[in-house]
Amino acid sequence: MTRFSIASFNVKNLIGADSEYYRFQSYTPEEHAWKEDWLADQLLTMDADIVGFQEIFEEEALEAVLSETNRRAEALNAATRPDRSKRYHRKAIFRRLQVQPYEDAALAFAANAKDTGKPGQRRPGLAILSRFGFAEAPEVIQDLPEPLTIPFAALGGGDAGAFTISRLSRPILKAQIPVGDQVITVFNCHLKSKLGEYFRPDGAPFAPEADLTQYDASGRALGSLRAGLRRMAEAWVLRREIVAELEQDRPVMVLGDFNDGQFAVSSEIISGEAPFKNYSWMLRHDASHASDRYTKDENEQIRENIERLQLHSAERLFVRKSLRDMVYTTAFGGVFESIDQIYLSRHFHPDYQQRLGEMEYFSVFNDHLTDGSHPEAPYNKLASDHGQILAHMRLF
Repeated sequence: MTRFSIASFNVKNLIGADSEYYRFQSYTPEEHAWKEDWLADQLLTMDADIVGFQEIFEEEALEAVLSETNRRAEALNAATRPDRSKRYHRKAIFRRLQVQPYEDAALAFAANAKDTGKPGQRRPGLAILSRFGFAEAPEVIQDLPEPLTIPFAALGGGDAGAFTISRLSRPILKAQIPVGDQVITVFNCHLKSKLGEYFRPDGAPFAPEADLTQYDASGRALGSLRAGLRRMAEAWVLRREIVAELEQDRPVMVLGDFNDGQFAVSSEIISGEAPFKNYSWMLRHDASHASDRYTKDENEQIRENIERLQLHSAERLFVRKSLRDMVYTTAFGGVFESIDQIYLSRHFHPDYQQRLGEMEYFSVFNDHLTDGSHPEAPYNKLASDHGQILAHMRLF
């Protein structure tokens, strides 16, 4: 039996001091030191075996955080773990108090293909940290070999057009991680945010919709529509990669900042559709008369086809198991919601008889969150405006 933990951690704009990542936004040396201190302390508290990071601008900045985490872990262990000269040093309580440093852990970083390094116009990447290493070199997915074109069917005649993307707004990082006797495919993602996409006319200093003194409600709504389309298209690209792994019966975990809740369409694209309880009542796709329904055997076949490719929210499994319902990873304008997710294939679902393991507990680290509409919200710049989530797993 092997126990391990896996976490998602949006660090919010991790970059070195005095480096302008977005326009007029940077950290002073003092702010950067504070942020590094907080991130190291948070990692130490989480003590996760696998961590998916989002919003990493520079790998070196993350490595510095890990070095500080290691230093603190060694100091903590020295203070809490008796040396061998003490006759009680073998007691289990001290093993539980100690923290495993990340000195021997493997780190994979995926830079954003859109990041030119130009100050004020940087674009974040992401990373995966693994105490188990990687079974093979991690894969970065951002520039698509072939553009994704999504045609729309005409309603009432005429050309309905199509939506095409050739590059994701941020990379997807795919890693094969050996845990116990299994190799788990882990995807780390950061889908397009809800911030609207606006066009800047040639020669103009900014998009017209950005001028809030000339508020353009319909134009800004159109920007949100573009962002939503992009987010759902990116979700489908991720889904395609997930299905390819599940078709080979490989256990899969997907984590990251989905920028949507678990019931949003983009999240449902990633997880796959949930099967109906019974398809025997449903009219067949090739029905020739009103009573032409699927058979009981076909019902079982359909349900299996859907369930084997379905992912399950770790948060939802935890709520089902614990009867708790106050899980959130963001707060803004009085709205507390979860947009950071960990999804599991049925290899870890408690109702699946052939499961390889299961989730024992689910932790949320959100005490640092402040509502973005409140005066104390600038604290989020130095800490993170996201809560961290951690799934405690057990392999049989």
